[in-house]
Amino acid sequence: MAIITNKRSVMTLYSGAVDILSHRVRIVLAEKGVSYEVVNIEARGKPEDLFDLNPYGTVPTLVDRELALYEPNIITEYLDERFPHPPLMPVYPVARAKARLIIYRFDREWGPLIRKLETGKAADVRTAAKELGTYISQLVPVFNSSPYFMGDEFTLVDCCIAPVLWRLPTWGISSNFSAAETKAINKYAERVFQRDSFQASLTEAEQELRKLARAETA
Repeated sequence: MAIITNKRSVMTLYSGAVDILSHRVRIVLAEKGVSYEVVNIEARGKPEDLFDLNPYGTVPTLVDRELALYEPNIITEYLDERFPHPPLMPVYPVARAKARLIIYRFDREWGPLIRKLETGKAADVRTAAKELGTYISQLVPVFNSSPYFMGDEFTLVDCCIAPVLWRLPTWGISSNFSAAETKAINKYAERVFQRDSFQASLTEAEQELRKLARAETA
C-alpha cells in the first residue's frame, strides 16, 4: 500500500478505457454516486506517477487522499465500506463470504481466459471463447432464479459479471449458446445494462466495442 499525497481535490481513478477490471470499479463508483477524476492509462507509455502509487503499474489504481489501492476487489470493497449506501455486499457474514468466494472463482477461472481472448493467438482465442462460454452457460439457472446474482439486490458480484457479458459479442461468444441460454443470459444482462450506474460507467471505447460487434454480426 502506498502512502501518498493526492494533489487532486477529489478521488482519482487510474483506468484503462477498455480494461475489464477498471470497468468493474467504474460501475461501483457510479453505483455509489461518487465524484472522481479519471486518468486514462494506455498499455504503453504509463506515467511515472502511476508506478509511484502502485509498484506494479497496473490499472485500476484508486487514489483517495493519502491512500492508494491497486487490486480491484480491494478497491471495490473499500468503496462499499467508505460509501455504505447503497450497500453492494450482503449484510450477513455467511452471505458476504459466499459473495467473496464467487468473485474469487470468477477471477481465478475466467481471468486467464479473458486475458487469452484479449491478447492470445487465434487458436488460443477460440479455445478460451469456448471455455468461457461453458462457464457462462453453467450460470443460466442462477440467471433464471432471481433478478440479480445473489438474489433481489444488485451486488459486487453483478459488478464483476456485467463487464464480461458486455464484451461477449466482441469475443464472438454470444453465438455459442442455445436459444434458451441466450434468452436467460440476455434477460439478466439487459437488466444490469439498463441500470444508470452501468450506463455511466461506460467509456466511449467500451460503447464502440459493442457497436462494432453488432455491426459485424448484422
